[in-house]
Amino acid sequence: MQLLIDESFAEKVIPADDSVRLLDRVIEELDITPLMRAYDPLGRPPATPPRTMLKIVLYAGMEQNRASRKIKSSCERDINYIWLLNGAPAPSHFEIARFRSKRLAQCAEEIFSQIVKLLHDMGEIEYEHLFVDGTKIEANANKYSFVWKKSTNKYEAHLDEKLEKLLPELCKKHGVMANEPGELLAQLEERVDFPFVYGRGRRKNELQRDIELLRGLLTRKEKYQSYNETFRGRNSFSKTDPDATFMHMKEDHMRNAQLKPGYNVQFGVEGEYITGVLVSSERSDQLTLIPLMEKMQGYGADYKDVTADAGYESEENYSWFEAEQKTCYIKPQNYERSKTKKYKSNMALRENMAYDVEKDEYTCQAGQKLRVKYVGNRKSKSGFESEITYYECDDCSDCPFKKTCTRAKGNRQIHVSKRFIEQRAESLKRITSEQGILLRMNRSIQSEGAFGVVKQDYGFRQFLLRGQEKVTTEILLLAMAYNINKLHAKIQQNRTGKQLFKKASA
Repeated sequence: MQLLIDESFAEKVIPADDSVRLLDRVIEELDITPLMRAYDPLGRPPATPPRTMLKIVLYAGMEQNRASRKIKSSCERDINYIWLLNGAPAPSHFEIARFRSKRLAQCAEEIFSQIVKLLHDMGEIEYEHLFVDGTKIEANANKYSFVWKKSTNKYEAHLDEKLEKLLPELCKKHGVMANEPGELLAQLEERVDFPFVYGRGRRKNELQRDIELLRGLLTRKEKYQSYNETFRGRNSFSKTDPDATFMHMKEDHMRNAQLKPGYNVQFGVEGEYITGVLVSSERSDQLTLIPLMEKMQGYGADYKDVTADAGYESEENYSWFEAEQKTCYIKPQNYERSKTKKYKSNMALRENMAYDVEKDEYTCQAGQKLRVKYVGNRKSKSGFESEITYYECDDCSDCPFKKTCTRAKGNRQIHVSKRFIEQRAESLKRITSEQGILLRMNRSIQSEGAFGVVKQDYGFRQFLLRGQEKVTTEILLLAMAYNINKLHAKIQQNRTGKQLFKKASA
């Protein structure tokens, strides 16, 4: 049934400053050519125009309305949804779900970048100060569907040993020659001249039992190989959603809860707007910062400086910002601990040892010298190589402080990346400067505040869709809805154009 609301009536029931009118104006300014490409040019024209469908889905996100059946019901009953339809028929829940998971999945990034550019043209975003933060969001997957890499490797090794032992036994038993189990199975199957007996029982002959044994073992081998292909450098995945990784959800840390399948969601925020989104299967935030920045640069969001918390500190990230000639305000991982008395009195820490630059050696608090033993390279999970200098104490055998200094049986060793130490010292100066303090305060307000609204106010704590592509589409939809809501709120509060919160004066 098609309903058309007269504009004079709409003006009475839908205020001019309502968020649905702002959404309508924003979407009308977008180029939806990428969305049109997602439709089959030879197929039947959609009953509800793509631009109208985009409005409906985005407004549903603004209203924290995620279920397709609930959106469909709103299109039939809610005056705002009916006004957005503008006479078009209310889509079915199946059409809404298909639009969100298939059509929009092909162009969500392009539409999101257009909204970010529109905010930039309005003066709401200046591509100057970016605040980065991340959180873990649970996947739509069974929490007992885990596959662990260590267990897979262990079971596969036991299987290989069993096959290696079984191969010569079966070759000798049946009088055949084969170099691998698959070849042996093919030869045994060629000898079958009797009907197979299925199920359990003693009616199976010896050849059939051996063929079934080999088939079962080779099937398990293929399963383990497919698991290893699915890991893609991870330690786990979910059978229900293979792109999801098992990780601790942030709200579960205090309760010692079990690992759950989820995604690491990263937001880049400026002026309280989400300007960058990355959905990753990596548990660590360290490996998500560079992909997020490169992704944002791909659609023109090139920032002068970036502020992030201690979870993003690494030599690789520092080096990337140096190469890109950008300023980063990343809190060192030992920043908070370094203020404590316990940290300052810990003689085992390298930071509390005296360093002689000319001789390139450390002196511990017991007066022992730690000299260079050798220099090597260390490669990170992402493939980044850093130069590591290995220092070793001359003799710790008679040192009375050895038990509190090291657990090693031999002499105390320390492994140092000199470049990382310099980068950390420079970052510490930046974050403790007046500008650094202001930006860190804004990071706490803006990026952490965005996740607070998304998870608490919007109730977004678990994905509806499965697979990284669809999950990314879902979070991009949420980010677009969040941005329009934020623009509407800033207009109502007369705060448009403000990028930073200022420190309260004493």
